[in-house]
Amino acid sequence: MSRIAALLTLWFFVLVGGAAQAEEYFDRYNSDIAVAKNGTLTVTETIRVHAEGNQIRRGIYRDFPLTFVDANGKELEVGFKILGVERDGKPEPYRTESIRRGVRIYFGSADVLLDPGFHQYRLTYETTRQIRFFDTHDELFWNVTGTEWAFPIRSATATVTLPEGVKAEELIYFTGPLGATDRNARAQNRGNQATFETTRALGPQEGLTIGVKMPAGSIAKPTAAEERALFLRDNRNLFLAFGGLILVVGYYLWAWVSVGRDPPAGVVVPRWDAPEGLSPALVNYIEEKGFGGRGWTAVSASFLNLAVKGLVNLEDLKTSIVVTRTDKAVAGDPPTGEKTLLASLGAAGSSLVIDKSNGKRVQTLGNNFRDAMEKEHRRKYYLANWPQIIGGVLLSIACLAALILFGSLPEEGIVLVILPVFASVFVSIFALALGQNLRRAKSLGARIVAVAIIAFAGFVFFTMFGGIALALFATGAANGHLPLFSAIGGIVVANLVFFFLMGAPTPLGRRMMDGIAGLRQYLTLAEKDRMNMAGAPEMSPRHFETLLPYAVALGVEKPWSQTFDRWLLTAAAAGAAAAYQPAWYHGDSFSSGSFSDRMGGFAGSMADTMTSSLPDPPKSSSSGFSSGGGSSGGGGGGGGGGGW
Repeated sequence: MSRIAALLTLWFFVLVGGAAQAEEYFDRYNSDIAVAKNGTLTVTETIRVHAEGNQIRRGIYRDFPLTFVDANGKELEVGFKILGVERDGKPEPYRTESIRRGVRIYFGSADVLLDPGFHQYRLTYETTRQIRFFDTHDELFWNVTGTEWAFPIRSATATVTLPEGVKAEELIYFTGPLGATDRNARAQNRGNQATFETTRALGPQEGLTIGVKMPAGSIAKPTAAEERALFLRDNRNLFLAFGGLILVVGYYLWAWVSVGRDPPAGVVVPRWDAPEGLSPALVNYIEEKGFGGRGWTAVSASFLNLAVKGLVNLEDLKTSIVVTRTDKAVAGDPPTGEKTLLASLGAAGSSLVIDKSNGKRVQTLGNNFRDAMEKEHRRKYYLANWPQIIGGVLLSIACLAALILFGSLPEEGIVLVILPVFASVFVSIFALALGQNLRRAKSLGARIVAVAIIAFAGFVFFTMFGGIALALFATGAANGHLPLFSAIGGIVVANLVFFFLMGAPTPLGRRMMDGIAGLRQYLTLAEKDRMNMAGAPEMSPRHFETLLPYAVALGVEKPWSQTFDRWLLTAAAAGAAAAYQPAWYHGDSFSSGSFSDRMGGFAGSMADTMTSSLPDPPKSSSSGFSSGGGSSGGGGGGGGGGGW
């Protein structure tokens, strides 16, 4: 029985010993820190590791912070230069990569695997701006090991050698995880040299932090020239951001003064005809500053104008509209848009049915109409000044890219460069689209629906991005980055503002816009005001029909039809007019009491009927499978690492 117990005990110790042997850890972590008179630290870290090929296969990596909090609580950028890397007494290959607020150093080569067992690494580097200067003393507060190592450290030591003639006044130390104030270590003050040693093993994510207090003036402060250079380096983010803001705003102001300023507006007086005989389509084109890929309101106004001239008949079938060419000859040279529509209809008696089944033909007709209008009138009445806008956007992108590439933005800073740009573009496109829909909405119900959509979409957007933005801005405020983010936001806002300001009418366009504004006033005036106008023609079916296409082009067909409706009621009561039925329209009969609703609704809805008849856009293909005080981790240095 005793033999069995002995064998079991032996087997237990073999297992325990094997498990302990298979553990990966740091046997020793020693740091020699030499402090120069100018404040430069030359640090040699000797790390003895036990590797088993688990996490430590090719070597270890060391993370080193490149920022430091000075005596005033301001985060500064420190200098860092690698002087040498060794393994087991021989030079070791290494590579570096940038990480958040620091640099990561990989010891070893991807092509070489370590033998299991002990290996000793030695990293030597220089770092600057690690001394804090107070009125009463100078101080080195140094995070020896860092608190981000993935392995336990059985023993950690540090030796600090001060400049010749400088003696330490006081030593302090902390151990444990980040923020801990444990003191599981001991220290010795030997004049210009101080030593520190842990008194217990450090677990993963635990470290040793030391402090050495020196008499004021022990370390030379930067000279005035060095302070200026450091100030420029520390604040290069602000210089790049505000410099970019000044550059972008200056460019846009120059471009706006050069080409974007609107000519002075003239005096707008009500008028009962289109300026210089403009067609309804051209009135809409000038009013809307181009068609922007749509232009269906101008097509509708042109069809109505052709109907009033007797060249086509319109038939309202509730769910569709039929346009039929009459046999009346065309007098003179019709406007470009109307000529294109007549050519699309064909010979007398031919028809165009505007409905879903005939969507491709309607789409082709609209494309031909827009192309003809743009070819004749582009840049004649309005200049969007796209080259200047694109130049400003490219300049802004270059400024933001320079900030990211040459600045020293923290991780949240880079996000706050990208987030306002993305959010502003999204909101601008969304607001522009909804604004156009709201403007095109004819009825109160349609406007209420548009407002509800805007409110819902705004709620969703701010719910999704508002919390992220607030958290990032709160972090930026805590780190003193709000001026930087303000400059970035200023660049974005400048682009949005000048996007709307840069376009400008030509002198001819300005004159036409003044005349069109006068026509709009006339079409929307109250009857008593219209009657008081000297020389204004009396209301009649002919006068109403002549201006109805222009009312549609300007989106005021409803008040113009209501004006005629009131005239019909008055004329019928006086026995001066019979029931009115347009010769060019076939559909429901009109009565005087319902005319404005029927005719105004039909004239205004033609564009909507055309839009709804267009073929659906092609669908993208998809897969068939998816329908306060000191603490551990404080001070300069620190970081951590792991195996790779």
